[in-house]
Amino acid sequence: MQFIREARAALADYRATRRAHRRLSDELAAFRTAAERSELDMMLSRHTAEETREVHAILSSQDADRRYSAAGYHA
Repeated sequence: MQFIREARAALADYRATRRAHRRLSDELAAFRTAAERSELDMMLSRHTAEETREVHAILSSQDADRRYSAAGYHA
C-alpha cells in the first residue's frame, strides 16, 4: 500500500512540474520581438545561471523552433 501512495505522489509531482513548465513556456513565448527579448535578457542578467537555467533552456528551444519554422520546415 505504501508503494501505491508513493507512486501516486510521484505522479502528482511530475504532473505539477510539467504544468508549471508549460505555463512558464507559454509566458516566455510572449517575448517575441528583439526589444522584448532584450528587456527579458536584462532581467535575467540580474540572476545567476543556476536560477535562470530553465528559462534559458525554454528560450533556446523556442528560438530553435522559430528558426526551423522560418526555414520552411513544419514540426
